[in-house]
Amino acid sequence: MKILFVLIVIAQLTGCVFGQSSEVKRAEKILQRFQCNNVETSQLATSSITNFYQQTLAANKDKASTYIEQYKNGEDLFDIPLDEVVQQKYQLYLQACQALGGVAASPLIPDSTEQ
Repeated sequence: MKILFVLIVIAQLTGCVFGQSSEVKRAEKILQRFQCNNVETSQLATSSITNFYQQTLAANKDKASTYIEQYKNGEDLFDIPLDEVVQQKYQLYLQACQALGGVAASPLIPDSTEQ
């Protein structure tokens, strides 16, 4: 009976490790898309709204990166999967990039083969 219990616990822990690993890989793949192109900061008019969007770009990318590192260090910060959190940060990043007249990498379209 004890052996069965130990095997079940090991199987669950192994599943969690592999599940977390794939979450991290998907999150890192999304993080690579955090690029805002065709924005010349020297040509942007200095205003509070432009500053807001520039800060939004930096903050969302930094937060996504920090979340991934914390997750790798064993911290479970959210009730939803890490890649979904990073995807939400990417959407905010994308909106700020577009507001500045920039073009981000093509929007992330979930691939059904990446599970």
